[in-house]
Amino acid sequence: MPTHRLISVIGNSPGVGKSTLCRSLAAWLGESGATVEHFAEADILTHPAFRPVAEEFAAGAHGVRPETLVAATRTYVTEARAAGTDFLVTNALLPFIPSLVAWGHDEPALTRFLQDLVAAVHPTEVTVVYVQDDPSTALRRAIDREGPAWENWYIARLADSPGTATVHDLDSAAAHLRAETALTHRLLATAPWHVLPVDTTTRTAPETATHTRTELTKLLNLTP
Repeated sequence: MPTHRLISVIGNSPGVGKSTLCRSLAAWLGESGATVEHFAEADILTHPAFRPVAEEFAAGAHGVRPETLVAATRTYVTEARAAGTDFLVTNALLPFIPSLVAWGHDEPALTRFLQDLVAAVHPTEVTVVYVQDDPSTALRRAIDREGPAWENWYIARLADSPGTATVHDLDSAAAHLRAETALTHRLLATAPWHVLPVDTTTRTAPETATHTRTELTKLLNLTP
């Protein structure tokens, strides 16, 4: 069994609690004595392996080329594997679907991208923890947390991107996120990775963390 693992925590909407869960999982795995690298969402613009990604953003590109994402991810995972890191716990990294959708890539292009990404991270064992709630509920939670200005910022950001230009209010944003959730499930079903859906509809953050730890222990045959 591979000893190098990547656990990618992604969410189907802002406000589902993926960042909180990601931090919790990284701390939990670290307490076991394993070497763990926690990759926060903002790290994609500062981590040395992702410098080409940051440079494309800095150059004013309306998105990043898929091949740049694949190459940067290959570098990141390969370097961590060589360093002997047991776990990479990443926030909103693999498989980049929301960003690629916003940048205008269609499902066939995303399917090809995912195939390239699978090859890039091999032989690292990948688990995608997909945190889900109804987007309307999750978006309201995000607004309560971030403040009313966040709603305008989020909708404007989606409306300004070619793949999400139809978004113009909270309802259309939620509709887009529901369609993106279905797309994500279809794409992940084609990858040879573990996929752990985590529904937060009736769970608090501590309950979500406990549930996820229990399921990961069984899924990855970890020592409790």
